[in-house]
Amino acid sequence: MESTVKTFTLTRRDDGIALLTMDVPGETMNTLKAEFVPEMTDLLAQVRGDSSIKGLVIISGKKDSFVAGADIAMLDACDTSQKASDLSIAGHKIFGELEKLEIPVVAAIHGACLGGGLELALACDKRVCTDDSKTVLGLPEVQLGLLPGSGGTQRLPRLIGIAKALDMMLTGKQLRPKQALKLGLVDDMVPQTILLDAAIELLKSGKKRRKRQPGIMELLLEHSHFGRNIIFDQALKQVERKTQGNYPAPAKIIDCVRIGADEGMAAGLATESRYFGELVMTPESAALRSIFFATTQMKKETGAAGAQPRPLKKAVVLGGGLMGGGIASVTISKAKLPVRVKDISEKGLSNALSYAYKLLNNGVKRRYISAAQRDKQMALMSTTTVYNGVHDADIVVEAVFEDLTLKHQMVQDIERECRENTVFASNTSSLPIAQIAAVASRPENVIGLHYFSPVEKMPLVEVIAHDKTAPETIATTVAFARKQGKTPIVVKDGAGFYVNRILALYMNEAAQLLLEGQSVETLDSALVKFGFPVGPMTLLDEVGIDVGAKIGPILEKELGERFRAPAAFAKLLADDRKGRKNSKGFYVYGKRKSKKKQVDASVYKVLGITPGVASENSRLAERCVVQMLNEAVRCLEEGIISSARDGDIGAIFGIGFPPFLGGPFHYIDTMGAAKLVEILQEYQYRFGERFAPCERLKTMAAEGQKFFN
Repeated sequence: MESTVKTFTLTRRDDGIALLTMDVPGETMNTLKAEFVPEMTDLLAQVRGDSSIKGLVIISGKKDSFVAGADIAMLDACDTSQKASDLSIAGHKIFGELEKLEIPVVAAIHGACLGGGLELALACDKRVCTDDSKTVLGLPEVQLGLLPGSGGTQRLPRLIGIAKALDMMLTGKQLRPKQALKLGLVDDMVPQTILLDAAIELLKSGKKRRKRQPGIMELLLEHSHFGRNIIFDQALKQVERKTQGNYPAPAKIIDCVRIGADEGMAAGLATESRYFGELVMTPESAALRSIFFATTQMKKETGAAGAQPRPLKKAVVLGGGLMGGGIASVTISKAKLPVRVKDISEKGLSNALSYAYKLLNNGVKRRYISAAQRDKQMALMSTTTVYNGVHDADIVVEAVFEDLTLKHQMVQDIERECRENTVFASNTSSLPIAQIAAVASRPENVIGLHYFSPVEKMPLVEVIAHDKTAPETIATTVAFARKQGKTPIVVKDGAGFYVNRILALYMNEAAQLLLEGQSVETLDSALVKFGFPVGPMTLLDEVGIDVGAKIGPILEKELGERFRAPAAFAKLLADDRKGRKNSKGFYVYGKRKSKKKQVDASVYKVLGITPGVASENSRLAERCVVQMLNEAVRCLEEGIISSARDGDIGAIFGIGFPPFLGGPFHYIDTMGAAKLVEILQEYQYRFGERFAPCERLKTMAAEGQKFFN
């Protein structure tokens, strides 16, 4: 006997087991929507009223997704915190009804089980998941400036313990099947082929949940009011240190868990729904949700209107250095494509192989992948010192030194050795792509593919098209970057492209402030407080002072005097200060007494300054940031980026622009173009023409325009 509704199907088996299958029509993944509540309410009533049903399995009808979370779009429809709270309350009601069923209920999980999907599974008596790499479990709401709103802040701590639950919710981390089993989040882990059988077997063991054995520390801390307060106080201190007070959600997550633990489930749920409503209406959550929508939309685009990517079956990387090794690594580990690395020396090839192996082996150590999976992925990587085995490459990524003559040689070599439609992608960070393509007989195949270091960690790549790049080349390169797990933005060819161009003025201004007498610590602290992951001086040490100094003259030559680098760079290089790479920069490297990084005080003598005598500490961040904002708008004005959306994503994923501000263009909309122009003109009067607002900004200020509706 079977009864079907729009999204859920209730199937009764002869053995008294019923299957509740979720399959959202027309969608590749299941998401929870408010309109599903009546359907679920009706089906649960049917289950309650049918005495022949002895157990219920909740399973997905999708191939590779359990429930990926709630539909984020419905939150944007809420214009008051109460309406958002009502969504949470509706979730509490339906999952409460599920939890109160007198028969045992098991969630059979394969694929993404995230957010509201995991909250659904937590309301079941037991959970079984597949051992497939596509299966992940987590509560990532904090990444959208929210908290779990359907009982997650209450049920997760009761299942796995307060400390472990807080760790999951405050980081938004996603657990792999083995981790979920070890943590007690699931009761069993099985191959996908026997998922349903395993769920039915769990049903037969009854409604009673398996008792978790808490460790000694958990017993001491979590089972007393005093002990719990220690956990909550420590968690709050860590959150404040990490967020600098810029994100309201983490503190509210901690409070929900605390109230639930001290005052009971009902009080915890009431707090959860109230806070959920408040957080939905915050500008921070709106900004973070805009990033989610932007990246989701970008995944559906090819990068070139009307063009489709060519098939990708094999890649070649030229250069076995740090960048080449990183690019090859993500090609085998993420894209799962064969890659052949070409270098002039065996040492370079050995470095690339060991780099990729080390990264994969870290996954084995952390139990993300098995040793067999590591070896299978390493088998996709091969090497050569000559052009053997490269003819059938679909894309070649060049990652050699920033030397135009050398890159010209690479273009000619690949045109000679590879097929007519092989894409040649240069990982240059400063040289215009048109100059690299100047010697090509097939310039339509030449494109820029600018990765950021370290490649395996940085999510952004810039895809740079010159005037003759074919649309199919753009689409193929974008598809390749996505396979590597990257977020690509397509930018127009030009000095510095987009990310390095907006970063350069920001860094120059920080260096100028340093020369005026600000201390390294004060500068870094001000920009971290503003919301950047690291301060400008730390960033310069990490990237390499020599790298920053090399890009500066190129940008000044191509874009004008406003890019002239302060004298600080020349003085630092004269003292052989390159940063972390040679353990000599703004900070002390090597063994140190304190965990906290120490400034190398001798840098002040090199620069000829006395630190700590400058004023205007409260405006340090503003002076650096407005330079970045102004240049971002100028890039849009010149067509370097095609949209404000791409500009926001590029800045957030490429240089860590504060996500809670939504990116440079969202931030300008928040403060108002007129206010930004006013600030820039004040600085222009005081410090010179480098602060002159661009024409687009002045027009927007005069007409009250915004980048986003």
